[in-house]
Amino acid sequence: MVVLTNPPMEQFFMKPSKPSSNPLIIPDIPLIDLSKPESKHHLVKACQDFGFFKVVNHGVPAKFITRLESEAIKFFDSPLSVKQKSGPPDPFGYGNKSIGGNGDIGWVEYLLLNTKPESVYPDNLQGIVNDYVTVVKNMACEIMELLADEMKLQPRNVFSKMLMDEQSDSVFRLNHYPPFPEFQESETNGRKLIGFGEHTDPQIISILRSNNTSGLEILLRDGRWMSVPPDSESFFFNVGDSLQVMTNGRFKSVKHRVVANGTKSRMSMIYFGGPPLSEKIAPLPSLMEENEDSLYKEFTWFEYKKSAYKTRLSDNRLGFFEKSNNILRC
Repeated sequence: MVVLTNPPMEQFFMKPSKPSSNPLIIPDIPLIDLSKPESKHHLVKACQDFGFFKVVNHGVPAKFITRLESEAIKFFDSPLSVKQKSGPPDPFGYGNKSIGGNGDIGWVEYLLLNTKPESVYPDNLQGIVNDYVTVVKNMACEIMELLADEMKLQPRNVFSKMLMDEQSDSVFRLNHYPPFPEFQESETNGRKLIGFGEHTDPQIISILRSNNTSGLEILLRDGRWMSVPPDSESFFFNVGDSLQVMTNGRFKSVKHRVVANGTKSRMSMIYFGGPPLSEKIAPLPSLMEENEDSLYKEFTWFEYKKSAYKTRLSDNRLGFFEKSNNILRC
């Protein structure tokens, strides 16, 4: 259980949103079946229309998922003094309530880990995290190469090579959203409990798997928040800011958030596929049509990462790097 001190409880609640006067039909989450040949076409469409999709028949052995979840639960059930031995998140380690250094908070405790082979994890997670990350990264590379195939990009590994690079700046995160004692009172007031505030992911792509507790929401283009039904056997993919830039805005980095359930514990595991720090991020020339203007200035992943982590979660991080913005801030 997370031990809460500051900040005040009131800060963990979102104000109730006003109901739409003209409610529209909620669309279905794009479903990608990797066992079917037509999955390539559906992948591209999902990245363009949603920036988010669910993958089934992914080939990730269930044993890797269940072992990691079991050991992660043990870790988060440990006394706070034990969890804190993993160190404050600077940037890697254990943290709770505070998300980043710019004032964002959430009803969450987490463990942020480097994915490099030499990284040191809590004892019960050491080999298990490596096994999980390896198979999930391979799935991510398969997805990225299918996207390149459908878009007729060369080389086929134009995206996946950045994830497979020994210097890839990928990270892995375990999030635990514990029950909230005052949830019933907050529910009466029509408010939602902030688990993780709205944001986009700065990396190339993110792969999420959670237990069967709801909470994840994505922002639709019409401004409505859509709840994503939980599915512990599937994986959910988010297009990241870097992939949006490399496709010159064709793919959309979806804004998303987590609303803590309050009465049930929620556990999620997220692999963030990032490029090497020195990698230059810019629209791919092979993707640009004749006379098409680049929407973004070229930057390195290091520059973007440095800029992104100075902002609040909900800020438009890519705004600093858009061509319409005359000053590049890092």
